[in-house]
Amino acid sequence: MKICVIGLGYIGMPTAVMFASHGCNVVGVDVSEHVVQSLNIGKIVIEEPGLEELAKRCVEDRTLKASLLPEVADTFIIAVPTPNKDDEYKSCDLKYVLQAVRSILPYVRKGNTIIIESTIAPRTTNDEVMPVFEEAGFTIGKDLYLAHCPERVLPGKILYELENNNRIIGGITNECSKHAEEVYKVFVKGELLLTEAKVAELSKCMENTFRDVNISLANELAKICYELDINCLDVIALANKHPRVNIHQPGPGVGGHCLAIDPYFICAKAPQTAKLISLARSINKSMPDFVVDKVKMILKDQDEAKIAVFGVTYKGNIDDIRESPAIEIVTMLEEAYKVAVYDPHVNNPNYVSLLEAVTDADMILILADHNEFKNLDYKQIAKVMKQPILFDTKNMISTQEEYGLEIINYGNLYQHKNTR
Repeated sequence: MKICVIGLGYIGMPTAVMFASHGCNVVGVDVSEHVVQSLNIGKIVIEEPGLEELAKRCVEDRTLKASLLPEVADTFIIAVPTPNKDDEYKSCDLKYVLQAVRSILPYVRKGNTIIIESTIAPRTTNDEVMPVFEEAGFTIGKDLYLAHCPERVLPGKILYELENNNRIIGGITNECSKHAEEVYKVFVKGELLLTEAKVAELSKCMENTFRDVNISLANELAKICYELDINCLDVIALANKHPRVNIHQPGPGVGGHCLAIDPYFICAKAPQTAKLISLARSINKSMPDFVVDKVKMILKDQDEAKIAVFGVTYKGNIDDIRESPAIEIVTMLEEAYKVAVYDPHVNNPNYVSLLEAVTDADMILILADHNEFKNLDYKQIAKVMKQPILFDTKNMISTQEEYGLEIINYGNLYQHKNTR
């Protein structure tokens, strides 16, 4: 099987590599010359455990190559970004998806399978994608087999989850679903779940919305506990002892290309009905302001203070900063303080080393739960700080008096009201 993958980002790249490593002839297409040139010498531009080694092997085996242009193939997979529009409801911007669809038209032949992996709003495949092929003279379900098969993987474990997770296969027709199923049978060990395209679209959006809503509950609880002088982390730990309760951990906000974006796709389609989803989004969007406000409370009357920010990715142990609340927090803090960012996963010339970040710092602010932060020598770090204070918004550093470092988190934050 020859597969043409359009978009070599956080999903398209590992998808292309996975097919290539299972005997398919794969051409990956991207608009970035840097991405294409890098892949063709066996290098990738994203951080994902095991991916570069596997990609290099596939390139050497000549089962994988990259190109700026599509090629004739048996199957086309579209995995391009779907950002929010700048409109009232932050609806799904389909410009990249539709550009990708139109880019493959000269190469599509009867009998091809077309798969949209990009996360899209409900009814997009039916109402927006299918008409493009119909206008080109194809009959969906007879000439071409069109399906939406959303990715559902966790960064840091993408290769494992691509292979082992269940996969939703949403065809425009039953025949479309069956043809797409044959594609994923190449490597998927999980269950292949056949359904309609519109069901698949909404299912994917709701998976991320479920997480967003539950995180918003934890974040709202953190604010309530602060107001009521109650240890939020203790409340969560005790409540979660109930066999049917699983309150998430609060944090500095929600980021990434899924949780922070996809709920809006639902809200835009049913704005008068999706009230809980919309409210959850607003709660999570408010957390950067909450964090900055509490930083200012802790550093009261210290306008010249230096803050060492640890981590700017939207989650730990990856290099992805898309929609990261940490970026928003850093921007706001820079208006009032000197900010030094240390992130061992992000390549940015403006970011500094660990030592440079903490030297003469008045606070360490943890915004991403990278494993590297768990085992640092905080006793030595405290000695080079101006004020040995650590504000942990990820609840990852345990309080140990021998550090000589005051650790503040959402559990004891209320104890620092107006104390400085």
